[in-house]
Amino acid sequence: MTKRATVETTAEAYLELLAARGVEYLFANAGTDFSPLIEAYARRFAQGQVQPRPLTVPHETVAVSMAHGYTMITGRAQAVMLHVIVGAANGLGGVINAANARVPMLFSAGRNPITEAGFRGSRDRQIQWAQESFDQGAMVREWVKWDYELRNFAQLETVVDRALAITHAEPQGPVYLTLPREVLAERHETFDYSAPSRMPQPSAVVADAGAVDEAAGILAAARNPIVITKALGRDPAAVASLVRVAEAAGAGVFDQFATHVNVPQDHPLHIAYDVQPYLDDADAILVVESDVPWFPQLKNPRGDARVIQVGVDPLFSRYPVRGFPADVALAGAPRLTLAALAGAVARHADATAVAERRARWEAEHRRLRETWAATARRAASARPVEMAWLSRCIGDLVDDRTIVVNEYDLDATQTTFTRPGSYFNSPAASALGWGLGAALGAKLAAPDHTVICCVGDGAYMFGAPTAAHFVARAHDLPALFVIFNNRTWNAVKRAVLMYAKDGWAAKAPTMPLTALEPSPDYEMVCQASGGWGEKVDDPAKLPEALTRALRVVREERRQALLNVVCRKP
Repeated sequence: MTKRATVETTAEAYLELLAARGVEYLFANAGTDFSPLIEAYARRFAQGQVQPRPLTVPHETVAVSMAHGYTMITGRAQAVMLHVIVGAANGLGGVINAANARVPMLFSAGRNPITEAGFRGSRDRQIQWAQESFDQGAMVREWVKWDYELRNFAQLETVVDRALAITHAEPQGPVYLTLPREVLAERHETFDYSAPSRMPQPSAVVADAGAVDEAAGILAAARNPIVITKALGRDPAAVASLVRVAEAAGAGVFDQFATHVNVPQDHPLHIAYDVQPYLDDADAILVVESDVPWFPQLKNPRGDARVIQVGVDPLFSRYPVRGFPADVALAGAPRLTLAALAGAVARHADATAVAERRARWEAEHRRLRETWAATARRAASARPVEMAWLSRCIGDLVDDRTIVVNEYDLDATQTTFTRPGSYFNSPAASALGWGLGAALGAKLAAPDHTVICCVGDGAYMFGAPTAAHFVARAHDLPALFVIFNNRTWNAVKRAVLMYAKDGWAAKAPTMPLTALEPSPDYEMVCQASGGWGEKVDDPAKLPEALTRALRVVREERRQALLNVVCRKP
C-alpha cells in the first residue's frame, strides 16, 4: 500500500520514513548541517508528530553508545546522527564497538554542503570549506556493513529501506548514511512511500541437517565434551536451546569473556569463566558465538579434541586473522541450530554416560561457587575495598528487574545472573567509554527496570561523564553508576606483566603510563547534574551505601553515583 505524507523538505520526508519504519529515537549531536532537519522537526512537533523522538546528546561517544544500549535491550535498530566528518570521527569508537558486538544501527552524519552558492543549503559558514573530505564514508567503511550518500529525494525510500534491511540482516551490524545539506533542504509538497516496507528481510536459517547430525555424533561419542560461549545471549531466545544441548550431552558450559547471559549462572552445568584449566581433559569442544574461545599463545586444546563452531558467522569473516580450528562449522541462527543439535544429541547419546558427566559437572559447579563465596568473605573486611567484595555486594542486590551494564570491573564469579538480557559486558573491540551511554540507552529501553552501570575509573573518564550525567538528567534516565576506582589502568598494567613479568616496568615503584592519580572526586560530577553522589572506602559501609543509592534511583528517580575506592593492583 502506498501512503502519502505532506512534507516541506527532504529532511521532513526522511523523518516521516524513519517513523514509518519503526525507528523510535534519533540520538543526535547537532551541527550546522542539521538546519533542515531541525526545521523539519519543529514543523512535525507543531503537528503533533514526535517520532523518531530526537534526543540531544552533547558528546558523540555517549550518543552512539546510547543507541547501542537501546538496541541490545530491544533488538530494534535506532538512528544516530552526528556533525559531518568531525562528529563521525568522534563517534567512530562507538561504531567499532557496535560492529564487534553485532548491534544493528543506522549511523549517519550530515554531509558538508557541496556547493558554494546557488542552492538552499549551500555553504554559509567558514567551517564548511575546511570540513569537506574527498570520501567521508572511507573513515568508517571497514566497520560498517554498508555505506552510502543520499543523492536525491527520489531515492530516499530505497536508500533508507536498504540501510535498515542490511543493518538487521545477520550478521547484524551498523550501516552508515551521509546526508548532504542541499539534499535535505530541497523543497517538496508530498512524499509517497510504501507502507509497510517491501524491502526483503532475510529469514533466520538453520544449519545443514547433515552437519548438525555429524556434530551431534561427535558430542554424543565424547567422554568429556564442553561448551565455550561468549555472546549467544545476544538473542535471548537462544539461551534455552544451548541449555538443552548441554543437558543432552552432559557438557559443562564455560562463559569465556561473556558479554551476555548465555546460560543461567545458577544452572548446574554452568561451570566457570575461564576454560583454560579444563582444556586438557576435553575431547569435544562446542564453541558457540565465541570469537576467541581460548588463547593459543597460552593454552590449546589437546591434539585429538574435536571442535565444533556454531554461529551466524562461525568464521568471524570480518576478522583479518583468526585461526581457531573447526572439524564441523554450523552456520545459522543459533537458536534454531542449537535446538536441532539438542534433539540430535539426545538421539545419539548414552543416557548412563550423560548422567555420570552431569553429576561430575554439578559437583564442580558447587565446588567453584563455594570457593568464590569464600573469596568474597575474606575480602569483606579488606581496606581499600576489594573488587570481589564490591562485586558480591552488587550481585546480592540484583533482582529480576535489574539490568547490569559492565565495562570491565564487575567480577562475574561474585554474581548470579539467571535471566537472559539482564547482563551486558563491554564489546571486545574495547573502545573505552561505552558503559555510561550503553546504560542510559538500556534505561531508555526499559524504564521500569533498575539499571546499574559498573565502570572502572579510566572507563568512566573515557565515557564523557559530564555529557552522560547531563543526558541522564535532561531525559529522566535515573541509573546507578558504580566506579571501581583503583586509580590504575590495570588492563595496560596486566598486559605489561604478561609481556615481561620480571622486567623493568614490573620492578618500577610506579609503572609508567598506568597511574590515574591524583584521583578526582567523581561523585561530584554526578552531583553537578542534580544526581546523588558518595565516595566509599570502608567495606563495612558498602552495602548500606549501595542501598541508599538504589533508593535514590528507584524512589526519587534521580541518578546516583558511588565512587568506591578499591585496592590498587
